[in-house]
Amino acid sequence: MTRPMIVMLLEIILSTASLASAQAASGALSYVDPLIGSTNGGNVFAGATLPYGLAKAVADVDGQNTGGFATDGSNVTGFSSVHDSGTGGNPSLGNFPLFPQVCPGDELDNCDFRIGDRKRHYVNGSVQARPGHFGVELETGIGAEMTVAKRTALYRFYFPKDGQGGNGTYKRNTNATAPESHPLILLDLTDLWQSRQNASIVVDPITGRMTGNGTFLPSFGAGTYMLHFCVDFFGAEIFDTGVWVNNRAGTEPKKLFVTRGFNLFYLEAGGFVRFKSLTNDTVTARMGMSFISADQACRSAEKEVPDPLQDFGRLVREAETAWEDKLNSVSIATGGVSDNLQKSFWSGLYRTMVSPQNYTGENPNWDSGRPYFDSYYCIWDSFRTQHPLLTIIDPEAQTQLVNSLLDIYKYEGWLPDCHMSMCKGWTQGGSNADVVLVDSYVKNLTGVDWQLALEAIVNDAENEPLEWSFEGRGGLTSWKNLNYIPYLDFDPVGFGTNSRSISRTLEYSYNDFCLATLAQGLGRDDLYAKYIKRSTNWRNLWRADQKSAIHGTDTGFTGFFQPKYLNQTWGLQDPIACSALAGFCSLTSNPSETFEASIWQYQFIVPQSISSIISLMGGDASFISRLDFFHTSGLADISNEPVFLTVYLYHWPGRPGLSTKRIHTYVPAGFNTTNGGLPGNDDSGAMGSFLFFSMIGLFPVAGQNVYLISPPFFQEVNITSKVTGKTATIKNINFDASYEKMYVQRATVNGKPWTKSWIGHEFFTEGWVLELELGEKESDWGSKVEDRPPSWMGAMDMN
Repeated sequence: MTRPMIVMLLEIILSTASLASAQAASGALSYVDPLIGSTNGGNVFAGATLPYGLAKAVADVDGQNTGGFATDGSNVTGFSSVHDSGTGGNPSLGNFPLFPQVCPGDELDNCDFRIGDRKRHYVNGSVQARPGHFGVELETGIGAEMTVAKRTALYRFYFPKDGQGGNGTYKRNTNATAPESHPLILLDLTDLWQSRQNASIVVDPITGRMTGNGTFLPSFGAGTYMLHFCVDFFGAEIFDTGVWVNNRAGTEPKKLFVTRGFNLFYLEAGGFVRFKSLTNDTVTARMGMSFISADQACRSAEKEVPDPLQDFGRLVREAETAWEDKLNSVSIATGGVSDNLQKSFWSGLYRTMVSPQNYTGENPNWDSGRPYFDSYYCIWDSFRTQHPLLTIIDPEAQTQLVNSLLDIYKYEGWLPDCHMSMCKGWTQGGSNADVVLVDSYVKNLTGVDWQLALEAIVNDAENEPLEWSFEGRGGLTSWKNLNYIPYLDFDPVGFGTNSRSISRTLEYSYNDFCLATLAQGLGRDDLYAKYIKRSTNWRNLWRADQKSAIHGTDTGFTGFFQPKYLNQTWGLQDPIACSALAGFCSLTSNPSETFEASIWQYQFIVPQSISSIISLMGGDASFISRLDFFHTSGLADISNEPVFLTVYLYHWPGRPGLSTKRIHTYVPAGFNTTNGGLPGNDDSGAMGSFLFFSMIGLFPVAGQNVYLISPPFFQEVNITSKVTGKTATIKNINFDASYEKMYVQRATVNGKPWTKSWIGHEFFTEGWVLELELGEKESDWGSKVEDRPPSWMGAMDMN
């Protein structure tokens, strides 16, 4: 079967412009595959973006479209310019999609405007995705490629010279009897979720410029946001313009305002432009986006892409350069590992910097005079590995992220747990922005007002908002008086989903531990004493005689967390409930006392006091046996963030080699280079950062200055600090790419023996060299009590 002509044309054009720059891309960049996680629930954004960019251009589909595009063979419904990446729940953003087609018989009434009518399959082999560029061909023969600036997306739409185009035929006017067809590009006043409340559009009849805005709902939060657009077209003359509603269009009027519709019936509507005299059968569209105004969207587009017909290659090259700059602090000596492992590694690092997004100058609510980031979607997912990774790889961005969180506190009154599209997002667990701030503090991030951070975290700990469903903490009266969150709590002070009593108790305990850490560092011993005591509240939900069975068979383990009523009597939740063995628990549809994971999973999530958990579970051997059972019985869910640290908990009972062995059961089995190569939602880079840390052999305990040592997946990893300019090195001695030798026998730091199974952040900032001598059998390295990771409270019960 011959390849479609449009693909050949697209490749020729790319080879002279944007593809030429790929040859100059760094080795790391050439290993990045944005399509990893583009199906099987990964929900990644696979399109063109700059690091943390607002503009994110890709084809939108009607299949797995949470991130816009999916390699699931579904239909393309449009091409839009803003997206989130890797999220769950409702599709996010995807506002104001463009869609190209040719009207059969050159009749406007024969065009398809509504999503269900216009959608078309894409040609599987035509998908092209790399940093800063995305391309695809529709089954109609129409092709599209796109790239971006900071706030502007640039599209090229290729129409076939002959044959089927759209659902009709597009032919050049080669004789007097064959009418010339006029390709059409419509703009739809919608988003991926079809959450639009109202919207407007104005079409300039002379230039074809389309401007307007819409009010939409956040996909996982409260309130509304307004987004504005400005689209210009180049490379063709204007034939006619107009607006459309449902599946009819007209050349008059030239503007439109649309509401949700009668009885909330969703009206589909927008604008269109038809073209003549195309250059190279191509129409170029430049789309500026703004949260401020359409005028600002136009100004941004004109400034960032002043010459759209010539700027495509420049934008691709600049995107590649921007991504190279973000990746170039890391280098590896592969030691012969497969290309696939390298692709997983670099692609994971890449995805870590797709979101949050830099909305500087686009915040309609305030301007603090410093950079503003949004799309924290959500911190419950990202605090464990993504923010710790950015603190190492991109401390400047992490500083801006932290300061943006503090700006949200100053102007909205609370630190967010989730924040997207300028809206407050739902709180899933504790107040985990607290952990992000304290993790940055203990790793000596500069340029942050730490006294303000302390104030913000104390506010979380002491003051309950009216609606704690999207900020702060709920149940604080019970938390202070009973020292746990009760099952079926009576909480007339504030309102939220009355559930998650176990997981909130555990997370509030760690939030208070982090608060105590910051207070101590800032010399507030009074606050330290108060909150370090509250950080032990998790113990009040430990039921020593609780058993667990699977399908009627006792697991053999006793002692689990359980819910407790206000009167301090025990409730009951099956320890396997909310696991993969018993069904998923969501925030609202089937809320339970643990969020998105089982008691089996949450029993290990006390990172401030793992030694206490080990003691409650019967000691080192019993703890290891329980942890092994968890990871081999189907109870562990590697697709969800609470499981991350459990992979490395073997360090605390003095068996770090078992942590190494465990991560090799998940990589590459659950993390690989296929389009479905993620075990679940990437969650804005959470999965990518988990993979990165696992492969470099240093895993963070977020909120503490602790990295757990495990041999890297490569012979050598080098990371250069962008603060100090010094390079940290992790080197495997006796490395073999088959991983037969995966156990540390001895370790040195800067040439001196290192017996601890963990190391601090100074390793990165001071440029230390960690050498790990490997062998085929587990040794006693890291086994002594004094060499195990810190457990700040030990086994002491301070209640």
